[in-house]
Amino acid sequence: MQFIDNAEVTVRAGNGGNGCVSFRREKYVPRGGPDGGDGGRGGHVIFRATRELNTLLDFRYKREYQAQKGQHGMGKKMHGKDGIDLIIPVPVGTAIRDAESNLLSVDLIGEGQEFIAARGGRGGQGNQHFATPTRQVPRFSQPGEEGECRSYILELKLLADVGLVGLPNAGKSTLISVLSSARPRIADYPFTTLVPNLGVVKLSDFDSFVMADIPGLIEGAHQGIGLGFQFLRHIERTRIFLHLVDVSDAADEDPVSQYKMITRELEIYGKDITTKAHAVVATKIDAATNTKRLDLLEEYCKTNHVDFYAISAVTGSGITEMLRYLAQILSKVRNETDRH
Repeated sequence: MQFIDNAEVTVRAGNGGNGCVSFRREKYVPRGGPDGGDGGRGGHVIFRATRELNTLLDFRYKREYQAQKGQHGMGKKMHGKDGIDLIIPVPVGTAIRDAESNLLSVDLIGEGQEFIAARGGRGGQGNQHFATPTRQVPRFSQPGEEGECRSYILELKLLADVGLVGLPNAGKSTLISVLSSARPRIADYPFTTLVPNLGVVKLSDFDSFVMADIPGLIEGAHQGIGLGFQFLRHIERTRIFLHLVDVSDAADEDPVSQYKMITRELEIYGKDITTKAHAVVATKIDAATNTKRLDLLEEYCKTNHVDFYAISAVTGSGITEMLRYLAQILSKVRNETDRH
C-alpha cells in the first residue's frame, strides 16, 4: 500500500431543512390554524480515529466531502428528518489543522476519538411558531441554515514508542526486521527505505513496544536534500529514539561526524526531538575487522554522557542488552505518564 501521511480536504456539512407553511384543513374543524412543521438539522461531518487504517491514501483520491441535508418540514406539524452525519475514518495518530489559520484543531490519538469538523445547519421553524393573537394566519416560515464548510490539513504522525534515525544504510531496516515481524525492503544502496516502517517488538509474554524506522535523513535535510524532513514528524510522538551509526569497514565517514551531523539536522528541525531520551547504537560490528571506528564512537559517547550500545543485527550480538535498556527507559517514561 502506498504510504501517504499528509492531505488537505474540504468538508461541507448539510444544510438545515426549511420550515413549512401549512394550515390545518380538516372536515368539521373550523379555523384549523397554522400547522407547518420544522425542518430537520443538516448532517455533521465527523472525523473518527480507527486503528484499521495506517495511511491517508484515501484522501489522495477524494478531497471533498458532503454530509446529507436536513429534510424540509411538512404539514400537520411533521418535523423533517435530520440529515445523516457523515463519518470519515482516519488513522489513529492523525493531527487535524485548520487550513486557513494552520492552527491545530484536534489530535486524534485514541481509538474511536471523534472531531466534528463541520456542523450541520439548524432546521428552520414552521409557521406554527409564528402565530400570535394579532397574527393568527402567518404565511411565512423560517428557512434552514447553511451547513459549515471548512478546509483542513490532515497530518499523520505514527504512534511508536521507539524511533530509529541515522544515515541511509545505517542498518535501521535490518534491525526492525530482526526484532519484529516487519519486512521492509533491504538493499545495499542508499534510500532503499522510502517510507516509515512500523514493527511490534515483543519483550515478554506480557510486554511489547512499537518501533518505527524513520528513513531519508542526511546532511542538508533541512534544505530538502534527500527526503528532507518529510518523515521526521513521525518521531515527534516517540518516547525514545535510537541513533544508529554504521561502524563497519564499508562505512565512508567518521562515526562521530555521522552522529554530530544527524544531531545537527534534528536540532534544526526542532519540535524538542533532541530533548527526548536517546541512545547511540553502533551497528554492523560483525563487519568491522578494525575496531578503531567503534572505539572512537564509544569514547565520544562516554565523554559526553550519551548511552551507548554496540550491536550486530546479523549475529544478534548486543541485541539483548539494548532491549533491556529500552525496556527500562520505556517503563520509566510510562510510569511518569501515568502519574500525570
